[in-house]
Amino acid sequence: MSLSQPAGAVYELSQRFYFEAAHTLRRSQETAGSLRIHGHTYEAEVTLSGRPDPATGMLIDLALVRAEIARVRSLLDHRFLDEVEGLGPATLENLCAYLRAQLQTGLPALCAVMVERRASGDRCVLRWPAA
Repeated sequence: MSLSQPAGAVYELSQRFYFEAAHTLRRSQETAGSLRIHGHTYEAEVTLSGRPDPATGMLIDLALVRAEIARVRSLLDHRFLDEVEGLGPATLENLCAYLRAQLQTGLPALCAVMVERRASGDRCVLRWPAA
């Protein structure tokens, strides 16, 4: 038996992950530490939006989401972000945009990406309408 979905309801499904990486950053404030190679633990969350498939009851199988995340995580984890092709300066904003670009093809229901450095209290969220 499958439950009926509320009319017009849209579900959001999220998966969190982390990666460790180093970078430098040219900026006008706190310049000395930012110019030196330094690292962070980044926490990220990707969110998909839509309606569950009536046959499976799932928006998407989380195993597929985790597989896509693992692929992209391998591009960032324990890397020098200054050398990651297509990233640009390793700002939180650019990391969100990079994750979106890398995941969007495999996860077409993707509607938001969040990147956070919890230790320093920094967080960025990129949202857009689902396709």
